[in-house]
Amino acid sequence: MQITLAQGLLLAIAAVIQGGDFWLEGLYIFRPIIVSTIAGIILGDLQTGLVVGGVTELAFAGLTPAGGTQPPNPILAGVMGVVIAHTTGAKPEAAMALALPFSLLMQYVILFFYSTFAFFMRQIDSAAHEADTKKVGRINMTTTGIVAVTYGVVVFLTGYLAQSPMKSFVAALPSWLTHGFEVIGGILPAIGFAMLLNTMLKMEFMPFLLIGFVLASFLNFSNLLPVAIVGLALALFTYTIEQKIRNNKPTLMANNTNQDEEDFSDGI
Repeated sequence: MQITLAQGLLLAIAAVIQGGDFWLEGLYIFRPIIVSTIAGIILGDLQTGLVVGGVTELAFAGLTPAGGTQPPNPILAGVMGVVIAHTTGAKPEAAMALALPFSLLMQYVILFFYSTFAFFMRQIDSAAHEADTKKVGRINMTTTGIVAVTYGVVVFLTGYLAQSPMKSFVAALPSWLTHGFEVIGGILPAIGFAMLLNTMLKMEFMPFLLIGFVLASFLNFSNLLPVAIVGLALALFTYTIEQKIRNNKPTLMANNTNQDEEDFSDGI
């Protein structure tokens, strides 16, 4: 299917907003599940947006910046996954794998900004020394605006202007290679979850993991909404218990202190 000019502009505007949020990490609307869903709504293909967003979000679940390492860009992965699936008819897994080069390209652009924006540090230091908060704010807004606009430009160039060459490229791929991309797209979510569990899996979380595994694997649900509701119930239950323990802790400590004090009323 063809992407119209209006849809390309809307994708670019959405990328500007999401790119600014990614730079500031305020609302977290830059996550692939949200980015792909919005892209699907813009392209009039909500189902594709949801499916691609779900697959991409799973793949990016464990991809977080650590030290000097930078993972692929989630915004371009989410947008281009939907664009490729919508325009070429590729399966969501294959579309997600094909979108990774665009994601890596955008991350290199962001790394370039990390280096070049060091130019502003001396100006910010000088403004901070003079207590010029307005100048500090202007510099931060300028750099954020540059990054946000760059997201819009890149998405417009790759999502709208390059759609014909992209369709021709995907159509020219042999079937075995397309199937390979589908396999890779199916493996990446498992890798993302494994990376996430490598950090988060602790003994106190094991009961919840096992309950979720049993519910998702052995009970016949038409969708995962019941599993999500059970997970929400367990989270609320755990939160309530922790709040009670936290509220009762001062009282327990006070009681223990009183019991530990020696009673000399009888002279002993």
